[in-house]
Amino acid sequence: MSVTSPSPAAPPVSDARTLGRALKDLRDGFAHRELWLELGWQDVKQRYRRSVIGPFWITIATGVMAASLALLWSVLLGANLRTMLPQVTVGLIMWNFIQSSILEGSEVFIKNEGLIKQLPAPLSVHVYRLVWRQVLFLLHNIAIYVVVIIAFPPLHWSFSMLLALPAFALLVLNAAWVTMFFGILATRYRDIAPLLTALTQLLFYATPVVWSLDTVPKTHGNAERARIVEINPLYHYLEIIRAPMIGKEQHLYHWLIVIGCTLVGWVLTMLLMKQYRSRVAYWV
Repeated sequence: MSVTSPSPAAPPVSDARTLGRALKDLRDGFAHRELWLELGWQDVKQRYRRSVIGPFWITIATGVMAASLALLWSVLLGANLRTMLPQVTVGLIMWNFIQSSILEGSEVFIKNEGLIKQLPAPLSVHVYRLVWRQVLFLLHNIAIYVVVIIAFPPLHWSFSMLLALPAFALLVLNAAWVTMFFGILATRYRDIAPLLTALTQLLFYATPVVWSLDTVPKTHGNAERARIVEINPLYHYLEIIRAPMIGKEQHLYHWLIVIGCTLVGWVLTMLLMKQYRSRVAYWV
């Protein structure tokens, strides 16, 4: 009578590369909000340690640049200072938030190498920490906007100006996926960070941040060529929040493009997290 030997047990299947683990990382990271809220606040305090004015140096610099550029355009192009100053001010404030999310996001894991290797926390904690820090800087800069709006109030006040709140929420939501996406890629490929620096500098000039499509001379064919700027997605991100903040007319297509980019960005980020989230600790 022959005895059949038991078949070897199948090796356990790892769930490290699943969407479920990627989503769990995001949920667990948000659950650690006391940690990243405190770390983000400490980042702000540490950066301006022993400074009398502190983070308001950024506010002052942004305000001086906005006032200087608005005066320059009003003199050179004959633009109306009443409309140009609020537009340039809000443009610079929001661009600083967008640019910092991209550039600092690309180095978020590299700069937190020690914490990633020593602290058993979800990867998203470092993303939330950076986004929270950028929100704090943005709130400081909003002081410039308040001063400008008091000095040059919008010609038309309406409830549509409240659309700035959901627009801001969309910007924060996009800052999170941008930080995670480029953070993972730039940790694996270190050439991405300097490439993003050059690209964002180029996009600054190509995006109506300190200039407006309204200031483009209305010569033959000029208006059509100026609309090429709408290929740039950052233009639409800027418009959904700047238009309500300065009392300009709202356009639905800006919102549709931003919502579409947000969905596509998060899908790509989740796929990237699914595949490479567990390797970041070995790459830093």
